[in-house]
Amino acid sequence: MRRIGCWLGVVALAAGVWAAAPAAAGEPTYEIKWSTVAVPTQPEYKGMEVFGKTLEGLSGGKIKVRTFHSGQLADQKTQLTRVQRGTLEMSFADPAWFSDHVPEMGVFGAAYVFRDLDHLYRVMSGPMGQEYFEKGTQKTGIRPLDVWYLGTRQLSLSTTKPVRKPDDMKDVKLRVPNAPIWIAMGKALGGNPTPLGFGELYLALKTGTVDAQDNPLPTNDAAKFYEVTKQIVMTSHIIGQLWPIINEPLWQGMPPEYRQWIKMSLAVGRSYMNYLVLEGEASLVEKFEKQYGIKFTYPDLEPWRKNAKPAYKEFEAKWGAGLYEKIQAMP
Repeated sequence: MRRIGCWLGVVALAAGVWAAAPAAAGEPTYEIKWSTVAVPTQPEYKGMEVFGKTLEGLSGGKIKVRTFHSGQLADQKTQLTRVQRGTLEMSFADPAWFSDHVPEMGVFGAAYVFRDLDHLYRVMSGPMGQEYFEKGTQKTGIRPLDVWYLGTRQLSLSTTKPVRKPDDMKDVKLRVPNAPIWIAMGKALGGNPTPLGFGELYLALKTGTVDAQDNPLPTNDAAKFYEVTKQIVMTSHIIGQLWPIINEPLWQGMPPEYRQWIKMSLAVGRSYMNYLVLEGEASLVEKFEKQYGIKFTYPDLEPWRKNAKPAYKEFEAKWGAGLYEKIQAMP
């Protein structure tokens, strides 16, 4: 906690150093409402809070930020609709949502498309990622502004059956969200994909309706899945990302200096969220092992990567032939 406190102190100092003059008469002012379904203790909401404080300092109060958690303003789908319509300024989106409008963007949520977090950021901040962000903006009226790290998804199972390769997942009922891209992920992991809402997952694991699920370790901790699972297989199959989004007409109507303040503040919020997620992932292995008796397995990932490619063949018509492999091969 001391390190986090020091980190926030640096953020506050930076905001003070870079603070703009208070709004003068005739200068535009804005109030941005940023909504998420995350609860206050989750890293993404804490990152939003840091963003808001930083932006108000950088802008000299010209831009005020109000953050809303736990779906206070709307559920996840409705939040995005409201950003499109301009009745909500900011929220989060992900590759699955944008793929409904720009099908190729679904590839960014595929299993093993990214080697690691650094690879993800090189792709998403490079020409390809920015090209698709622009396509998404033109199709939806929503502009992705940044990429925040949500965590790396790992397999957790309620059985003690040894799992070291995809073949070991045969007949394992693996919970997935009810969407084609997620069902393909379940197949990529060798399991029997079983669509189920997240809110039903704890009970489903407890009663045996499903045998396994996949989420980042901090999500497992927050949802107390350690109470209903016995092992975690570190497959690291999806590097989760969230995209802070803003209403495009609002963005285009802002002076360039204001946009720069927002981008700088998002970078600060992203750094804080990423730090919290990475620290949580590093510390939770020991916690799960020692406090809850969870067994960890670290398999050779090459068989898992090979198994994933055929699972996504059905999407080539939407994504374009070879796009999945092209991203994998990027330096």
